[in-house]
Amino acid sequence: MTGRIVILNGVPRAGKSSIAQAVMKTVAGRWINLGVDAMNASLPPEQLPGIGLRPGGERPELEPVVVRLFAELYRSIAERARAGDDVVVDVGHHDGYSRPLGILGASARQLARLPALFVGVRCPVEVIMARRNADPRGGFYAAGDGVPEPVRRWQKAVHVPGIYDLEVDTSVTTPEECAEAIAAALRAPPQPSAFEMLAQL
Repeated sequence: MTGRIVILNGVPRAGKSSIAQAVMKTVAGRWINLGVDAMNASLPPEQLPGIGLRPGGERPELEPVVVRLFAELYRSIAERARAGDDVVVDVGHHDGYSRPLGILGASARQLARLPALFVGVRCPVEVIMARRNADPRGGFYAAGDGVPEPVRRWQKAVHVPGIYDLEVDTSVTTPEECAEAIAAALRAPPQPSAFEMLAQL
């Protein structure tokens, strides 16, 4: 039996990892977690931040690597689902590179005919900044007073074009509540799915 796929898309500190953990704990199935953190842990320093490269076109030399890494990630997602595993993935899709790369459409096409749910994980920038300032992780996350430009770029780019099967707002819902909403959507998935529409882009 083919496994189910849940792709969580949102900015850093939106709460994707917490939702993924809640899905694995509370939604029945044989879940594995893939995504930006798991992939980056396996990369050499010169390829970081990998698929977490932020919008702005700041590192065009890394963009071919990002394209390859996303292709590898989605190929692995598809393979694990076809093997019967349920897969929950936390990513931050955008096309704010030095030139359009079309990664989201290409990723959607890799999941053709697979049961995949695309979830938009939204969170107001004020809450994002509060989380960043509470735990800047040694400067890994841009923090401080106001809203740094990299954070603004993430907020603007990550939910384009805004085609989802489900959207959640982590400023008003807990990870467990988000997991409940995801479980309900898995039981009655929208037709056509967001990825079927995105595959046409």
